[in-house]
Amino acid sequence: MRLVLLGTGTSFGVPQIGCHCRTCTSTDPRDRRTRSAALIEANGRRLLIDTPPELRLQLVQHGIDDIDAVLFTHAHADHVHGIDDLRAISMRHDHGIPAYGPPAALEELARRFDYIFDASLQPLPGTSIPRLAACPIAPGAPIDIAGVAVLPVLLPHGDTVVYGYRIGPIAYLTDAKSVGADVREKLQGLEVLVLNALLSRPHPLHLSIPEAIATARAIGAQRTIFTHLTHERPHAELVAALPAGIEPGWDGMIVEVQ
Repeated sequence: MRLVLLGTGTSFGVPQIGCHCRTCTSTDPRDRRTRSAALIEANGRRLLIDTPPELRLQLVQHGIDDIDAVLFTHAHADHVHGIDDLRAISMRHDHGIPAYGPPAALEELARRFDYIFDASLQPLPGTSIPRLAACPIAPGAPIDIAGVAVLPVLLPHGDTVVYGYRIGPIAYLTDAKSVGADVREKLQGLEVLVLNALLSRPHPLHLSIPEAIATARAIGAQRTIFTHLTHERPHAELVAALPAGIEPGWDGMIVEVQ
C-alpha cells in the first residue's frame, strides 16, 4: 500500500498571497504547500482523497493519469475546487468516476457543479465536461470501493461534519476539530495516521498542533504525519519541535506500508 500526500497546506496555501514571513520566503521546498489532498494506492487501485484547487498540478507532478474513485472529506472550497480537473480522467470512464463522501457534501457539490453530476446535461458537440457519479456513504460502515476496504469516520468541523477515512493500516483525517473516543476505537492498530494540525493556538474548526499531538498519542499509530499546515512555522522548525513518532508532512511525501 502506498500513500502520496499531494498537498499538505491550509486553505490559504503556502506561500500565502501578500505574505513575506520567514516561511513564505523560505527556500526549503517543503515550505511550499498546496491545498490538502492525498492518494492511496492499494491492490492495484488508486483512491483520490479530495480535489483541491491545485489538483491538476499535483496529478501531473506525480504522473497520476487515472484514478478508480474519489473520496470527498467535505465540500469546502480548498478541498473541492479542483474538481473540474478530473475531466481529463473521467473522459476515459464510460459511466464517470465514482465519488464517495458525506451525503450532505455530495448534495452540495451536485448543486454547485451540476454539469458534473447531472447526466441529463450534455456537452456541446466537440466539447467535454467532467463526469462524476455521486455515491453517498454512511460513517462507521465499512464499504468496498474499487476492491479496497474503506471505513469512513465522522469528525466535527465547526458547524458541519467531515469524513475521515481508514484504509487498512492507514487513516487520513483532515479538518477535524476533535476525534471522539468512538472514532479512536475504530483507529486502533494503525501504522500511519495523517492528521490535520493547524496552528499553535486553538482554532474553532481545526485541531491545534498541541491538540493534534494529544490526539495522535491517544490513537497510538506507529507513525503520525501532520497535514493542513499553515505558514506559522517552517517545516524544519516543526520537525525539531514535534515529539518522536510525529512529523510534519510535505507536498509529494510518499509513504510505503507493507
